[in-house]
Amino acid sequence: MINNDVRKILNNATLLANRDKYIELLTSIYSGNTPSKQFYLCGITGQATADILIDPEKWVEEALISLSNNAQKSLNENVFVPLCVECSIYGVHFIDSLFGARVWHDKEAGQWYSDYLKTEIGELKKPDISKHKTWDIAKRVVKAFNDSKVSLPFFGLPTIASALNIAINLYGENILVTLMEEPEKAVRDLKIINELLIELHTWYIKNLQRKQLQPVVAAFRTQPPGYGQICGCSTHLVSPGIYKDMIMPLDEALLSVYPNGGMIHLCGSHKQHIPAWKNSRALRVFQLNDAAADDLEAYLSGLRDDQVIFLNPTNKTTAKKALSITKGKHMVVVADDPA
Repeated sequence: MINNDVRKILNNATLLANRDKYIELLTSIYSGNTPSKQFYLCGITGQATADILIDPEKWVEEALISLSNNAQKSLNENVFVPLCVECSIYGVHFIDSLFGARVWHDKEAGQWYSDYLKTEIGELKKPDISKHKTWDIAKRVVKAFNDSKVSLPFFGLPTIASALNIAINLYGENILVTLMEEPEKAVRDLKIINELLIELHTWYIKNLQRKQLQPVVAAFRTQPPGYGQICGCSTHLVSPGIYKDMIMPLDEALLSVYPNGGMIHLCGSHKQHIPAWKNSRALRVFQLNDAAADDLEAYLSGLRDDQVIFLNPTNKTTAKKALSITKGKHMVVVADDPA
């Protein structure tokens, strides 16, 4: 349990007012307004040496202490610097574990991996997670965070991702082949995956303060309250037709758990889906990094005026170049240097 000094810092009225000022500016951008100056975002994630899988309560305590030590950095006049607890359990393989996949860590690579399921596509069963060890850890993290009674930090969810992302984690390329050859089997399993993802998001909405709940990678994808997020990395592997007919309805259903829809994370070549996304009411925000960021002009010209872009600058698409393209309209630049 954190001490009173840490709790006092993480409930500081000046720091809270500064955070809420930036959230109001961000909300204005989401409402379609162009800010008077470019909006920059680069938050701080609490660090912990405790193992979240062994002692989640200690992990939360250390993450909050870390944030209290860096709290004054959030008082930045040029950059939104939110303080975030990032509940990263098994990296992008959190959901895989709930479906029974073996998840393992490569110390040399510093990455989590999972083994494919042996279940045949079309026979996936929705797991009962009520007594699952991974879900128990996740719930303990939330309880410890809530019990700390701090208002300033955001809580970043574990990677719940999207139905297609998880299906590829569970089945590899076989799910892509099945989408083309036996689509009814693939869609059946995708729907089961999405049911679990919806269940998890619904639980987090009920068990976290609305003003503190944030999607994954919260420090760099902070949104106003009431917006969710899905991971669309894998959509570059499917055709526009398959995505629009089989995948997009699931993504929209997942984002619709949140009152305002939300964000899709993109990092590959996804331009083929822009016409479908333009017509989606649930897909409000597009987080672009890596190859997707270099396609900025295609997104800017292809999306609606009320859809927002979060840009992670690249060597090719620098912040300066991006601003020359967008003139700052409806864009958040994820960087700590507004120069």
